Amino acid sequence: MKVIKIGIIALLFLTLGACKKSFLDTEPMTTVTDENFYRTPKDAFTALVGCYDGLQIVWSDGIALPVAAEVMSDNTFGGTGNSDGFGYQMLDEFDKSRSPSDQNLFGRNWVLYYKALYRCNMLISKMDQIEWGSDTQLRKTYESEARYLRAYLLFDMVRLWGNIPLLTKPSAENIPQANPDEVYKVIAEDLKFSAGNMPSTPYPSQLPANHGRVTKYAAEALLGRVFLFYTGYYTKSDLVGVVTKAQSLAYLEDVITQGGYGLIDDFNNLWPAASQAAYAGEDNKEIIFAIKYTYTSDYNGNVDGNYWMVMTGIREQSFFPYGNGWGAETVDPKLWNAYANTDTRRVASIISIVDEKIPFTNQSKQREYTGYYAKKYSPMIGTDGKPLPEANGNPNFQIGQFQDYVSIRYADVLLMAAELGSPNAQTYFNQVRQRAYKDAFTPLSISQDNLMNERRLEFAFEGIRYYDLLRQGIDKAAQQIAQSTTVLNGGQSTQKTISAANIIATKGLQQIPYTEINLSNGTLKQNPGW
Repeated sequence: MKVIKIGIIALLFLTLGACKKSFLDTEPMTTVTDENFYRTPKDAFTALVGCYDGLQIVWSDGIALPVAAEVMSDNTFGGTGNSDGFGYQMLDEFDKSRSPSDQNLFGRNWVLYYKALYRCNMLISKMDQIEWGSDTQLRKTYESEARYLRAYLLFDMVRLWGNIPLLTKPSAENIPQANPDEVYKVIAEDLKFSAGNMPSTPYPSQLPANHGRVTKYAAEALLGRVFLFYTGYYTKSDLVGVVTKAQSLAYLEDVITQGGYGLIDDFNNLWPAASQAAYAGEDNKEIIFAIKYTYTSDYNGNVDGNYWMVMTGIREQSFFPYGNGWGAETVDPKLWNAYANTDTRRVASIISIVDEKIPFTNQSKQREYTGYYAKKYSPMIGTDGKPLPEANGNPNFQIGQFQDYVSIRYADVLLMAAELGSPNAQTYFNQVRQRAYKDAFTPLSISQDNLMNERRLEFAFEGIRYYDLLRQGIDKAAQQIAQSTTVLNGGQSTQKTISAANIIATKGLQQIPYTEINLSNGTLKQNPGW
């Protein structure tokens, strides 16, 4: 594919970012090639850092999946500025007519995902070339990490686009899209390899050496997520013949019994903007896997900040502790109302302009204003009014946000194990709810509907809800997301309509970037509905 030729090969492992909050600072390499590199374990480690860096930057341009997944779900609207283009409305409503010129909404993400994938494939393909000596476990660990990262990337890509070219080795070939089953087979095999070949090192013994790195338990947890999505969305009984339901549950139970993880006592302490001084930290016992960011991004090639978090902020206005942003995730009031008054997760997850007495004066600049914003990933300011990146020496709050993206939490493992039929299902379900309600907790019998509702309340704004809807069936997801309501565009009441028919027509998938279709000379085919 031409895009791979011009975009991915140029990158390789030579453009390693500065992962200063991660586990290594690496000097840039400018004179190596894949023929004279990949000789020693040190070379392999440097290339592995490049794989992590590849994942870190896939959302540095285009539309980040954690944001897109919330906009596509029933949690938030597309929002953005009242004078902006309508790309986020097209995303929200699955309606190409809302912004016909936006033919490459995820174009940059497509390129960045394949660049990251190339790095992983290159390292995996060179494992036999490296002189490992007698340390056979080191090779297993590095290969496991690289294969986990490849699986993570492919899982994002296949959920977003459905039909993607499958690359498992470095290649510049113009190849057609694969059947999703082929992609899921690679994902499942990679994660099984990782789960079976990583050391069984429980939390917190993983720290500080494994700060930001993949663990055996991250692989097992991701396998559970992949199993549930694949079998639900594609109505299958197992994960492409590689992982059964019983095996998937066993992986999750291993995380629970052997991983050393646990729930943070107070839900709000998981999120900096909700907890402030009481924040549990970026390596707390509930985090099983996170994508690491730091505040040192600049416009000279240092791309290691959280570039997407600014999209979730209150539109162009700050109010301690919340920093300003672009208002791209205005929260549907139905989500606010879905929480009980005694559920501590509501105020920990959502900024309520009225309830928090925020003197918001920028309604004229905000599209699809509802009075609610997402709190979990809100940009922040200090008591001096300065954005936190600026307080750390970065003058640009847009690219200097540094809150990690928590991809998999222990609470998710508990609820996935409960859903897969653990003998301890009710206990796991209760643990999550007891943390949320504290003294106001009342028992609730476990059921599929109750589990799905609990997952919505627990994981709002974490990029999980949309895929939980899709795996219940496209028709059911479409009916849940579809609605006709009133929002404020520039302060004026406007009717907002999301059609179930559009979601069904697209099967919940996004459009393949038209630039990529053109570069492939038509080898790539557009998804239905776009």
